Amino acid sequence: MKIGVLALQGGVAEHIHHLKALHCETVEVKRPEELDDLQGIILPGGESTTIGKLLRKTGIFYKLKEKITNGLPVWGTCAGMILLAKNIENDEKAHMQVMDITVKRNAYGSQINSFLTYKKIDGICSKKIPLVFIRAPYITEIGSDVDVLCRVDDNIVAVRQKNMLATSFHPELTDNLQFHKYFIGICEK
Repeated sequence: MKIGVLALQGGVAEHIHHLKALHCETVEVKRPEELDDLQGIILPGGESTTIGKLLRKTGIFYKLKEKITNGLPVWGTCAGMILLAKNIENDEKAHMQVMDITVKRNAYGSQINSFLTYKKIDGICSKKIPLVFIRAPYITEIGSDVDVLCRVDDNIVAVRQKNMLATSFHPELTDNLQFHKYFIGICEK
């Protein structure tokens, strides 16, 4: 199993650590040709505006969007979720627009409002796992074929649509591997 992690900015090393712990071959994707031969890709947390600009500057943007549209499994965490979203509240400039969701950026507030909570998520884990939220977005609208995987305080924080997975939180910042196992399962199909 060969999974890429978009390595332009953000929490790259943490995702790679978790994937290696699950015996995946990993690729730090910094150029378009590094998208070839992947079974999946993770778009990490970081700064979505910066990552969006770097996607275009490096020439990765259109090739990545095409691969996702054609079925490449993708998982966006936090900023990665924003990159995938069809719409961003109060912002006319969405990025890849491949996932039928509307997100609210920094929905939980600034850095000081970051928090940790625990949830049991059906289909992913049988007991509560830690969910880390850092200046996190949440989803305010979903399309008819988007499955809600998790809510926190009635806010949608994890969804799946076909080959696309998105989480407001950062599983890579915990010792728990359940979400990474779940994503690997999507990549194996």
